[in-house]
Amino acid sequence: MTKKEDNLQPKEIKKTVTKESKETLDSLKEKANDIKNAASEKASELKEDATKAFDVAKEKINETFSDENMDKVKEKLHEYSEEAKEKVSEFAEDAGEMYEDVKEKASEFASEAAENLADLAEDAKEEIEEATKKTKGFFKRLFGK
Repeated sequence: MTKKEDNLQPKEIKKTVTKESKETLDSLKEKANDIKNAASEKASELKEDATKAFDVAKEKINETFSDENMDKVKEKLHEYSEEAKEKVSEFAEDAGEMYEDVKEKASEFASEAAENLADLAEDAKEEIEEATKKTKGFFKRLFGK
């Protein structure tokens, strides 16, 4: 803690910890969404690039091969296309799993922060009760009542 935080009252500490926890959680959520969006964008780009590459290859093959070999070439092209689709799906699935992992970690962090806040609030309550008892005792001794 910084010197500034050492001078904070329990309510201020609770507000500070709550604010910092919320900011951290928001930041983790934003990063998770950024990762998800980037993964989706990359998967789309990969799919688009693969489609373009297959289209170009298909044109070249049409020019190069005879009609009797075209059926074989089309079959292979279809196989490659299917393989590319599977790879894109796997990539998207992996990205989804990464997103879920990040989301889980953020949730764990939020749970831990909530537990810490509850402990902090309980400690603050105990400190306030103790200070109240001591203050009452002091005033009783001071004023003799």
